[in-house]
Amino acid sequence: TGVLVAMPEEGRALVDAMRLEDRLEHGRREFLFGDLWGERTAVVIARCGKVAAATTATELIVRFGVETIICTGVAGGVGEGVAIGDVVVADELVQHDLDPRPLWPRHIVPLLETGSFPVDAPLSDRIAAAASDHADAGAGGRVHRGLIVSGDQFIHGPAMARAIREALPTTLAVEMEGAAVAQVCYEYGVRCAVFRTISDRADEDAAADFTGSLGAFAASHTLGILSGVLGSGGA
Repeated sequence: TGVLVAMPEEGRALVDAMRLEDRLEHGRREFLFGDLWGERTAVVIARCGKVAAATTATELIVRFGVETIICTGVAGGVGEGVAIGDVVVADELVQHDLDPRPLWPRHIVPLLETGSFPVDAPLSDRIAAAASDHADAGAGGRVHRGLIVSGDQFIHGPAMARAIREALPTTLAVEMEGAAVAQVCYEYGVRCAVFRTISDRADEDAAADFTGSLGAFAASHTLGILSGVLGSGGA
C-alpha cells in the first residue's frame, strides 16, 4: 500500500508510527518503507499540486510495485454542511480546472473521454467506517461521502468556491492532488482511495484556518483513520 500526502505536516504522524525498514530518495522525494499496523506500506510526501501528485503516484506504481494508493491530507470544504474538522471520503474525483473546450467538453481528459475518476468502493467503505469510528471515539466531526475536486489553485474566497459549485454542484471538498492520483490509478489499473480532513471553508479565512488545522487535528485524523483501515486486515 502506498500512502501519498502533499505536505510534511500531513504525513509526520504516519512516519512516526511506522516501523521504518528502508528509505530512498528519488525524483527529489523521499520514499519511506516499513510496517504500519502489520501492513507493508510506503509513505511519501508528494508536494502540492497535480503534477507532483501524478508523478509520485506513477513512481509508486511503476518503480515500487504498489498495488493500492491512498491519498489523504486536508481540503477546503465547499459543500453545504461540510465543516472544519469533518472528513470527506471520495466516491469520485474531477479536475475542476481542466477545460479543453471547444475540442472536448469541460472537465473531460482529452483522449481518455472521461473526467470523473472512480475510487475502489470496498476500500472507501472501510475508510468511511474507520472515520466514523474515529469520530465516535472522540475526534469529533462528521463523515461525508461524495465528490472531491482537484486543481492547481488554493481556493480562498467566496467567488472562487462559488464558481466550483456552479460548475460541479455536488462538490463536497476541493484540494490540489486527489484527482490526479485517481487518474494515474485509473490508467494503470491500481486501486485508489482518497479521503480528506476539512481544514477550512475555502473562504477568506482559508489560509489561516488551513495553517492552524495542519497542526491541530489533520495529522491525527489521518493517523486514527488509517490505523482502523490497515490495522483491521490491510488495505
